[in-house]
Order: sequence, then C-alpha cells, then structure tokens
Amino acid sequence: MPRINPYTLQMQITRMFQQGQSLFAPMKVQEWLKERGHNPAEYSILFHQKPAPPGSGEVMVTEIELKRKDGQPVDEWLQQEVNRWA
Repeated sequence: MPRINPYTLQMQITRMFQQGQSLFAPMKVQEWLKERGHNPAEYSILFHQKPAPPGSGEVMVTEIELKRKDGQPVDEWLQQEVNRWA
C-alpha cells in the first residue's frame, strides 16, 4: 500500500523549485503518473512558475503542464489533479 503524503504533487514540486532541486521535479511527476496507472513515457512534462493564489502562504507556485507525445489531448481530470493545490 502506498504511503500517504499530506502534500499535493504541486506543493512538492513548488518546494523543489524553491529549494533549487528542480532537476528532480520531472522524476517526481513521472513517479506520480506511474502510481496512477499512466505511462510516463507518453507525456512531456513542462513547468511554469506563476504568482501564488492569495491566501496560499506562498509567493510563487510551479504549475505542471502535461502534454501527450502522440498529440492526443491530456485527460482534463488528470491535468487538474496534477495541479491540485489542497
């Protein structure tokens, strides 16, 4: 059974960027995709830093963008879930 992590993927990725560990961010997203039954090799992973929403306690957040390499659209639910903040 997977270990329950109280932090969302986007929170973890944002912290990685803040701490200068952005090199490991793609691997973290790939692991997240595997845990949900998706093949990470089918996706390109892009990161965009944006101002944090008011009340989040952060200055910047890192948004994760998934693009399918075969040109098909990414499932809307998956894209929303990868960027869920709380």
